[in-house]
Amino acid sequence: MSGADAWKRIWTPHRMEYIKGDGKPCDDEPVACPFCQEGGTLSTSEGDSSDLVVYRGETCYVVLNKYPYNSGHLLVCPYRHVALYTELNEQEVLEFGKLTQAAMETLRLASGAHGFNIGMNQGSIAGAGIAAHLHQHVVPRWNGDTNFMPVVGGVKVLPQLLEQTRELLISEWVED
Repeated sequence: MSGADAWKRIWTPHRMEYIKGDGKPCDDEPVACPFCQEGGTLSTSEGDSSDLVVYRGETCYVVLNKYPYNSGHLLVCPYRHVALYTELNEQEVLEFGKLTQAAMETLRLASGAHGFNIGMNQGSIAGAGIAAHLHQHVVPRWNGDTNFMPVVGGVKVLPQLLEQTRELLISEWVED
């Protein structure tokens, strides 16, 4: 076979919502923001399981990425609906950093991560999928985790459901 018919396809219809931009907030619409809904004042602790929240701090929280690059891909988010790192106050900056450290330690304990990609994209031009609400990615990495599937198949294989990953991380969460 040649051309488009030569490709095998793995269907991931749940990603269409993300691709189409459903739920991506504008700067002036925090009510539509998925990070405000998941961790902020719009949700309660009863909603944590379905919202994939792993840990709640005073000014920031940690949640599993709904569209992970790797198993255990976490996001550190402030409760406040701000777009830029420079908009965080001193208390938020401190907790944002401490939760990033705790996320790394927890992922090392829970999954034996060998390394991490950590970063945030500031603004849509820089690649932020949800530019209106600051969030930092904490992506665990392992030797050999870039195998033939992403390289040849253009897909990632995740060995665990998000809900199972969440329960594992909650049970191993490292307090500061």
